[in-house]
Amino acid sequence: MAVKVININRIGNILFSRNPRSRRIRLRVSAEAKVSVSYPYGVSLAEAVRFAEAHTSWIIRQRRKLEAIQPLFPENREISTRYHKIIVYPKGENTTLKQNGFNIEILYPAKLTIEHPEVQGHIRKVMTEIYRWEARHYLPGRLKELAALHHFKYARVTIRNNRSNWGSCSGRNNISLNLKLMTLPDHLIDYILLHELAHTEVKNHGEEFWKLLDSLTGNRARELLSEVRKHSVHSL
Repeated sequence: MAVKVININRIGNILFSRNPRSRRIRLRVSAEAKVSVSYPYGVSLAEAVRFAEAHTSWIIRQRRKLEAIQPLFPENREISTRYHKIIVYPKGENTTLKQNGFNIEILYPAKLTIEHPEVQGHIRKVMTEIYRWEARHYLPGRLKELAALHHFKYARVTIRNNRSNWGSCSGRNNISLNLKLMTLPDHLIDYILLHELAHTEVKNHGEEFWKLLDSLTGNRARELLSEVRKHSVHSL
């Protein structure tokens, strides 16, 4: 699939690609504020360019929305996760990544600010993969420990990245955990894990469920829930 880069007034470079599976022209603004257009056979490149030009205002609005998103790193600094140390700083002309064991450097173009959507998009992608790795290495083991401690049984556990919840338990006792749990303090991670383990026995949020969860959390179930709600599942 050939890709052409064309500079559009007020927008900058746009990637144009012909997609044989497309039935219409598609315009996309990525998390890094990069713009791409895919178009089907039967549509010329010139038509695709005109389509992008006609949607200049829409593209600008989407980029402004990205700029309004709270930056993951509001300034150049170091952050420590459970297993990693990450430093973000400007250097060179491209967004790049350097890794030495558990030390990670995220570099972004010196001409851009750290709040720029392209930089923030790059950081979000890297941090998502870091938290995915950490979640896979920590959460299943911790869930197993808590299940053994409190005599729960579950079928299997999966790690996902979603924007709807911190975790879930299916009717077959399959537990799904959000990788963003790794952004929470340990006592809240444990609360979510215990919450899902409790659902292996009680499938609703009725009085019986809260009594069970209170017995697991020292009568702090609703207090911990209120604390969890101060954190956003949309953090990445």
